[in-house]
Amino acid sequence: AKSKKGPEPEAYLLYTSTMSEKTCVVRTRKFMTNPLLKRRQFVIDVLHQGRANVSKQELREKLAKLYKVTNLQTIFVFGFRTKFGGGKSTGFGLIYDDLAAAMKFEPKYRLARSGLVEVNKTGRKLRKTKKNRAKSKKGKERAKILYGDA
Repeated sequence: AKSKKGPEPEAYLLYTSTMSEKTCVVRTRKFMTNPLLKRRQFVIDVLHQGRANVSKQELREKLAKLYKVTNLQTIFVFGFRTKFGGGKSTGFGLIYDDLAAAMKFEPKYRLARSGLVEVNKTGRKLRKTKKNRAKSKKGKERAKILYGDA
Protein backbone atom coordinates (compact mmCIF):
# COMPACT_ATOMS: atom_id res chain seq x y z
CA ALA A 1 0.00 0.00 0.00
CA LYS A 2 1.21 3.51 -0.84
CA SER A 3 1.64 6.04 1.94
CA LYS A 4 -0.23 9.33 1.54
CA LYS A 5 2.43 12.05 1.32
CA GLY A 6 0.28 14.69 -0.34
CA PRO A 7 -0.08 15.97 -3.88
CA GLU A 8 2.57 15.58 -6.54
CA PRO A 9 4.92 18.59 -6.92
CA GLU A 10 3.46 19.58 -10.33
CA ALA A 11 -0.11 19.51 -8.99
CA TYR A 12 0.94 21.53 -5.94
CA LEU A 13 2.53 24.25 -8.10
CA LEU A 14 -0.60 24.42 -10.25
CA TYR A 15 -2.73 24.79 -7.09
CA THR A 16 -0.66 27.65 -5.68
CA SER A 17 -0.64 29.49 -9.01
CA THR A 18 -4.45 29.51 -9.12
CA MET A 19 -4.65 30.66 -5.51
CA SER A 20 -2.32 33.60 -6.07
CA GLU A 21 -4.48 34.89 -8.91
CA LYS A 22 -5.03 38.64 -8.55
CA THR A 23 -8.81 38.74 -8.96
CA CYS A 24 -11.43 40.04 -6.59
CA VAL A 25 -15.18 40.51 -6.74
CA VAL A 26 -16.71 43.75 -5.44
CA ARG A 27 -20.38 43.81 -4.48
CA THR A 28 -22.35 46.65 -2.94
CA ARG A 29 -25.44 46.39 -0.77
CA LYS A 30 -27.60 48.72 1.34
CA PHE A 31 -27.15 51.32 -1.39
CA MET A 32 -28.62 54.70 -0.50
CA THR A 33 -28.64 58.11 -2.16
CA ASN A 34 -28.17 60.90 0.37
CA PRO A 35 -29.14 64.21 -1.29
CA LEU A 36 -28.51 66.31 1.84
CA LEU A 37 -24.85 65.30 1.94
CA LYS A 38 -24.67 65.10 -1.88
CA ARG A 39 -23.42 61.53 -1.92
CA ARG A 40 -24.21 57.87 -2.51
CA GLN A 41 -23.38 55.52 0.35
CA PHE A 42 -23.25 51.75 0.58
CA VAL A 43 -21.73 48.69 2.22
CA ILE A 44 -18.99 47.00 0.18
CA ASP A 45 -18.42 43.24 0.18
CA VAL A 46 -15.11 42.18 -1.36
CA LEU A 47 -14.45 38.54 -2.21
CA HIS A 48 -10.68 38.08 -2.53
CA GLN A 49 -9.97 34.38 -2.39
CA GLY A 50 -6.25 33.65 -2.20
CA ARG A 51 -5.28 37.24 -1.37
CA ALA A 52 -4.61 38.77 2.01
CA ASN A 53 -6.64 41.89 1.19
CA VAL A 54 -7.39 44.38 -1.57
CA SER A 55 -5.92 47.89 -1.60
CA LYS A 56 -8.27 50.83 -1.20
CA GLN A 57 -6.93 52.35 -4.41
CA GLU A 58 -7.90 49.22 -6.34
CA LEU A 59 -11.36 49.30 -4.74
CA ARG A 60 -11.76 52.95 -5.73
CA GLU A 61 -10.93 52.09 -9.34
CA LYS A 62 -13.40 49.18 -9.41
CA LEU A 63 -16.15 51.32 -7.86
CA ALA A 64 -15.45 54.13 -10.35
CA LYS A 65 -15.93 51.68 -13.20
CA LEU A 66 -19.04 50.19 -11.57
CA TYR A 67 -20.78 53.53 -10.89
CA LYS A 68 -19.31 55.46 -13.87
CA VAL A 69 -17.43 58.03 -11.76
CA THR A 70 -14.78 60.12 -13.53
CA ASN A 71 -13.01 61.67 -10.51
CA LEU A 72 -11.46 59.04 -8.20
CA GLN A 73 -10.96 61.67 -5.47
CA THR A 74 -14.71 61.76 -4.80
CA ILE A 75 -14.72 58.07 -3.75
CA PHE A 76 -13.96 57.21 -0.13
CA VAL A 77 -13.72 53.64 1.19
CA PHE A 78 -13.05 52.86 4.85
CA GLY A 79 -13.83 50.59 7.80
CA PHE A 80 -12.83 47.29 6.25
CA ARG A 81 -12.85 44.14 8.35
CA THR A 82 -11.65 40.80 6.99
CA LYS A 83 -13.78 37.82 7.96
CA PHE A 84 -12.18 35.03 9.96
CA GLY A 85 -10.40 32.68 7.59
CA GLY A 86 -9.90 35.40 4.98
CA GLY A 87 -11.32 35.59 1.52
CA LYS A 88 -14.03 38.14 2.33
CA SER A 89 -13.88 41.71 3.60
CA THR A 90 -16.67 44.12 4.38
CA GLY A 91 -16.43 47.90 4.57
CA PHE A 92 -18.19 51.14 3.78
CA GLY A 93 -18.08 53.36 0.71
CA LEU A 94 -19.09 56.91 -0.19
CA ILE A 95 -19.24 58.53 -3.61
CA TYR A 96 -19.71 62.30 -3.54
CA ASP A 97 -21.37 64.19 -6.40
CA ASP A 98 -18.41 66.58 -6.68
CA LEU A 99 -15.13 67.40 -4.97
CA ALA A 100 -16.55 70.50 -3.24
CA ALA A 101 -19.17 68.37 -1.44
CA ALA A 102 -16.47 65.91 -0.37
CA MET A 103 -14.32 68.74 1.01
CA LYS A 104 -17.31 70.15 2.89
CA PHE A 105 -18.77 67.00 4.47
CA GLU A 106 -15.91 64.49 4.78
CA PRO A 107 -13.93 64.45 8.06
CA LYS A 108 -10.46 66.00 7.85
CA TYR A 109 -8.65 62.75 8.69
CA ARG A 110 -10.26 60.96 5.75
CA LEU A 111 -9.41 63.85 3.44
CA ALA A 112 -5.82 63.61 4.70
CA ARG A 113 -5.74 59.84 4.07
CA SER A 114 -6.78 60.35 0.48
CA GLY A 115 -4.23 63.15 0.01
CA LEU A 116 -6.72 66.02 -0.46
CA VAL A 117 -5.69 67.96 2.67
CA GLU A 118 -2.27 68.38 4.27
CA VAL A 119 -2.36 68.11 8.08
CA ASN A 120 0.56 69.73 9.85
CA LYS A 121 0.66 68.20 13.29
CA THR A 122 2.80 69.81 15.96
CA GLY A 123 4.72 67.73 18.46
CA ARG A 124 3.10 66.39 21.62
CA LYS A 125 5.46 68.21 23.97
CA LEU A 126 4.86 71.55 22.23
CA ARG A 127 1.07 71.16 22.45
CA LYS A 128 1.26 70.30 26.15
CA THR A 129 3.47 73.28 27.05
CA LYS A 130 1.20 75.62 25.08
CA LYS A 131 -1.88 74.27 26.89
CA ASN A 132 -0.27 74.58 30.33
CA ARG A 133 0.97 78.12 29.64
CA ALA A 134 -2.53 79.14 28.59
CA LYS A 135 -4.07 77.75 31.81
CA SER A 136 -2.59 80.55 33.89
CA LYS A 137 -3.83 83.33 31.58
CA LYS A 138 -7.27 84.74 30.84
CA GLY A 139 -8.97 86.65 28.05
CA LYS A 140 -6.89 88.16 25.28
CA GLU A 141 -3.58 86.89 26.68
CA ARG A 142 -4.85 83.31 26.63
CA ALA A 143 -6.20 83.66 23.08
CA LYS A 144 -2.84 85.08 21.99
CA ILE A 145 -1.00 82.06 23.43
CA LEU A 146 -3.41 79.49 21.99
CA TYR A 147 -4.16 80.97 18.58
CA GLY A 148 -1.31 83.36 17.91
CA ASP A 149 -1.71 86.98 16.84
CA ALA A 150 -4.41 86.19 14.26
